[in-house]
Amino acid sequence: MQCFCNDAIAAPAYHRDASALRMTLALILAAFIAGHAIAIRLGSFLGIFALMALWEALSPRRHRSMTRRARWTGNLGLVIMNSLLLRLILPAAAVGAAAFATAHGWGLLALAHLSAGATVVIAVVALDLTIYFQHVMLHAVPILWRLHRVHHADLDLDVTTGLRFHPFEILLSLLIKLAAIVLLGAPVVSVVIFEVLLNATSMFNHGNVRLPAAADRLLRWLIVTPDMHRVHHSIEEDETNSNFGFNLPWWDRLFGTYRPQPRAGHEAMTLGIRTFRRPRVCAWLPGMLAIPFIGGAAGYTINRRSWGPPA
Repeated sequence: MQCFCNDAIAAPAYHRDASALRMTLALILAAFIAGHAIAIRLGSFLGIFALMALWEALSPRRHRSMTRRARWTGNLGLVIMNSLLLRLILPAAAVGAAAFATAHGWGLLALAHLSAGATVVIAVVALDLTIYFQHVMLHAVPILWRLHRVHHADLDLDVTTGLRFHPFEILLSLLIKLAAIVLLGAPVVSVVIFEVLLNATSMFNHGNVRLPAAADRLLRWLIVTPDMHRVHHSIEEDETNSNFGFNLPWWDRLFGTYRPQPRAGHEAMTLGIRTFRRPRVCAWLPGMLAIPFIGGAAGYTINRRSWGPPA
């Protein structure tokens, strides 16, 4: 009897100790991620960029219309400019907003009282849904489409296109992301995971890489693949207004914006925008910065999803 009682008392104590250990390890991991967010993001960026560039060189999906040097100079110049701008205006903004919100108990997730793991997963998925709707609005609102045209005016598609955005769009995206983080009360860990995933998947799904057809069909149920996203960069407006997802592919299927393949096929399809075809504008840094202020965009609407031969 004495042994039985001791075992009965020891079991709950063991579970309490194990739970406390898991909680301590989770807090240590969260503190490490929060303290090394910049290094984690930079390391993942450089690693994925190098892997995608090598993959593109070994197994390209399409022939380039311009040399890599001509396009990369402008695209990477824009990346450097945007990085410096964000560091100057709002350094560590997303992580800082997450830390502030969780420290004050703000956000919908704080009210739900979920486990730490469930909170992180829900926050990452909710932030991805936010980016999907943001992307749709960039196509739906003419003044926002002016900014987003810089991304779509690239005459080829490769890993650098996934990083090519006008500085004004980058700032707008950051403000939307900050609002979503505070509204959700997203933990710091979830924000770092989301930003690493978004950056990595953007470089992946813009890559000029070839996947076996069977692998592509399977993967596009879990992640946006290069063939799936390439449709979105078609010169045909009804195809441009599809496949808005960057990371998770479910939103396009759920909201009816999914298109499996381009009409002309991936090798023959034309990329870019009809009104921007000159390399001096589409690939030269000063030209890219000027695109939002050139011509009009009032006639471009998300509702243009039917197709007819261009006039």
